[in-house]
Amino acid sequence: ALRKGSDLEKAFATAALVYNSYADPESKLSKAETKSLLQSQFWHFIQGQENKPKYQEIISSLDEESENKINFEDFMILLLSLTLMSDLLQEIKNVKTTK
Repeated sequence: ALRKGSDLEKAFATAALVYNSYADPESKLSKAETKSLLQSQFWHFIQGQENKPKYQEIISSLDEESENKINFEDFMILLLSLTLMSDLLQEIKNVKTTK
């Protein structure tokens, strides 16, 4: 469907596909599943973040009432938050593109 899409569109589509493959029939994930998904599929972005207060706040919020469910929008906000604070983001910024 995104054959002619931009790289950014493809990246977001991939995140949506990953989410949907783990989501229940109501398109939701429990907080525990969300934490597991973030740690397994997006670990490059969260690696080394364990000591940062904001990371600890996000992860501890997923540990509270871990059976509660979140929707795709909330998942993407969590993913974006973790990406923005990631050390990997700085490494990505330092790469020069040749396009």
